[in-house]
Amino acid sequence: MIVTIEHLYTVPTWTTRIGYCARQSRAFFAEHGLDWLAFVREGIPAQQLLDTGNALAAHLVEHARAVEEARDGSQA
Repeated sequence: MIVTIEHLYTVPTWTTRIGYCARQSRAFFAEHGLDWLAFVREGIPAQQLLDTGNALAAHLVEHARAVEEARDGSQA
């Protein structure tokens, strides 16, 4: 599964805000050797995010899966 920028900007957070901050997300990508611009253009395989071991990345993957499952269910 591919996680996209749309998922990043719509993930529920622990505050009243929705989505992860782009600035901090870019820093996260740099810290883990991930290509931010490629992610923005094409998305990133969920496993690459999970492989970071980061709880927020795992939460983003869970959100992306739920969004895509809901889309697949609504298209049936």
